[in-house]
Amino acid sequence: MAQRAIREYDAKRMLFNHWSEYFDGDFKYDFKSVLITPETDLDKLPERHPWLLHMPLVAKPDMLFGKRGKLGLVLYKIEKPGDVKWEDVKKWIKEKMSEPVTIKGQTGYLTHFIVEPFVPHDEEYYIAMTMEREGDKIFMSAFGGIDVEENWDKVREVFIPALASEEEIKKLIRENVPAEIKDKDKYANFVQKLYNFFKDLHFTYLEINPLAMTGNQVYPLDFVARLDDTAQFVAGRKWGDIEFPSGFGRELTPEEKYIKEMDEKSGASLKLTILNPEGRIWTLVAGGGASVVYADTIADLGYVDELANYGEYSGNPSRAETREYVKTVFDLMTRNKDSQGRPKILIIGGAIANFTDVAKTFAGIIDAMKEYADKLKEVGVKIYVRRGGPNYELGLKQIKEAAESLGLPIEVYGPETHITAIVSKALSDNK
Repeated sequence: MAQRAIREYDAKRMLFNHWSEYFDGDFKYDFKSVLITPETDLDKLPERHPWLLHMPLVAKPDMLFGKRGKLGLVLYKIEKPGDVKWEDVKKWIKEKMSEPVTIKGQTGYLTHFIVEPFVPHDEEYYIAMTMEREGDKIFMSAFGGIDVEENWDKVREVFIPALASEEEIKKLIRENVPAEIKDKDKYANFVQKLYNFFKDLHFTYLEINPLAMTGNQVYPLDFVARLDDTAQFVAGRKWGDIEFPSGFGRELTPEEKYIKEMDEKSGASLKLTILNPEGRIWTLVAGGGASVVYADTIADLGYVDELANYGEYSGNPSRAETREYVKTVFDLMTRNKDSQGRPKILIIGGAIANFTDVAKTFAGIIDAMKEYADKLKEVGVKIYVRRGGPNYELGLKQIKEAAESLGLPIEVYGPETHITAIVSKALSDNK
């Protein structure tokens, strides 16, 4: 599973598109929202969305970072909401697009904005849902808004076991609705229906903060969401035309774009993030969980500045897909020698696979290894392998024989060796 953030606009669009399916007429959602990009013709937009000219408005960036209100990046007026008109929004967005901003140490330009009607409201609720290994968690509070973290002691948390029945889920939610919420039945009903939407569309995280409710009218004023992008083959039709944008201040490299395009066409999961192209520690890790473990171990041992990449190949990729993924990493890895003349380290790791054919994926690695053998030797690579799963013994045997025949130093370990043991060995051998 790979969690990928989506824009607020897309989260709200998906909610509206499936509203009648999940909310049974019990609630209403008057979806009025537009996404503005550098390509948007601001002068013609009201032709498609006439309400822009007749309603008080709110505008904010839609670029995967939070605390926009505290950063002064929300255009609205509480005292006189009607004062914010379309002409004000156009002027504000043009100004913000032209000014570089720094957010959490990243400097860049604001390129995407969401514009919606201003909704007067008295109460602000909080709802969040997150997927975990043994089940899901739901968080509920009567004290939503920008200060929800300061009021976290008022947030109720409920764990939903993976195999819980509909009746059990309903009971757990209703029993945990915060006492401060006035209409507990209505709130619980909405949370239960939202949870069904969360599960069926394969969200890994969903947060509405704040949520305003007036009668049976629902206003998700701010919406943060992440999807399990490996579920695209299952839920992609429900998602619609979805985009997984990069974080603010960071553009994808050509290599990252290439792997992203491969991933979108595959039933497997192929992810690549370049952290430091001059780094000397490179990884080829099978599995999203394992990729976190390996990266954390390298960081814990004090080598985070030398970690070159982060990513995974999992979900039983084909030999050809693995070959292309590995060739991309090898191409990046072999462009320059280490500035201090030290060998480069390649860690090929993973947990014990459930269904991924280790020998098949290793065949793809071997194909790429043969093509890049001379370049790998030029940068003085040393290879460390740890893997388990179906056909792992054959895969380990074949990769060891292939590397040795190509003159590439390699050490190979199976599941009898701890998952991260090769990390400390590789780093201690090549200080």
